Amino acid sequence: MAVVKKNKLYIIAEVGSVHDGSFGNACKLIEQAAKCGANAVKFQTHFGNLESIKTAPRPYFFKGEDRIKYFDRTKFNSFEYKKFINISKKNKIDFLSSPFALEAVDFLEKINIKSYKIPSGEITNLPLLEKIKKTKKKVFLSTGMSNWKEIDQAVNILKKNCDLTIMQCTSLYPCPDNKIGINVIKEMIKRYKLPVGFSDHTLGYEASMAAVMEGATVIEKHITFSNHMYGSDAFNAMELDKFKSFCISLKRVFVIKNINIDKNNINYLKRIKKTFEKSIVLSNDYKKNKILTLNDLAFKKAGNGISAQFYKKIVGRKLKKDLKKDHLLNYKDLN
Repeated sequence: MAVVKKNKLYIIAEVGSVHDGSFGNACKLIEQAAKCGANAVKFQTHFGNLESIKTAPRPYFFKGEDRIKYFDRTKFNSFEYKKFINISKKNKIDFLSSPFALEAVDFLEKINIKSYKIPSGEITNLPLLEKIKKTKKKVFLSTGMSNWKEIDQAVNILKKNCDLTIMQCTSLYPCPDNKIGINVIKEMIKRYKLPVGFSDHTLGYEASMAAVMEGATVIEKHITFSNHMYGSDAFNAMELDKFKSFCISLKRVFVIKNINIDKNNINYLKRIKKTFEKSIVLSNDYKKNKILTLNDLAFKKAGNGISAQFYKKIVGRKLKKDLKKDHLLNYKDLN
């Protein structure tokens, strides 16, 4: 089962439909997602005629092909899904899927899937949520189309039975900067006291990094072999070379964000301080019993003498012996 830990970032590679129904492409995408550093790979389980009527509005990416026929053409059977799960295990990456119909949940249960992703458009499909609730499995709840009332309703259904993570996202493809809603992440953490993630529909890295800084512990990103591939997801997905860099950078940001530094415990900087800070030295040659003024002092590297910050303790003191210009003063030199 997918495990989301507060001290570890969990990255989901969303395959969506970029496989275009090719079993080989789907297998290779799982392998590549693992090599890139993702913790999980996510598919979509569609049954065209069970989730949509023929007269339903078509999004822009279905203008060239009938929506129901497209999902039927690109779907996989249970044998193929079991192969995907085995390939995922072999590559040490979790496998999950988004069901878009009640029958899709039955299908995924038969192949013993361990985790579910509830798509944004299904959050008000309460019969689907109730069915998934009964599985008592790990659930990632996408909220891209919903208001707080609808999210509250879904969370209340799922949280009692399921290991629930709530995903902030905005269902625009690609999502413009002014609609990302990173601020919502902290609101969700405070409101639900549950793990919160971010499903990134932007074209770059920055939104996910900002989400991590706001407390997200799960990041989802669409992947593809090429942005020129056919289908509903490829144009807005991230190509694999970029996705690998994305995973590396995100994990680094997560570590940076979660390591706390005590500014009073800086012993590891002793060498640097000696190299770059300034100490008090003499501005000229001076004789024994010279009473030092500010003009008699200079402030130079290295930082292994009396720190320049203590110059007032030196002004007015008397030299015990003759000393040369640039002598690194020591309290033993002074009366």
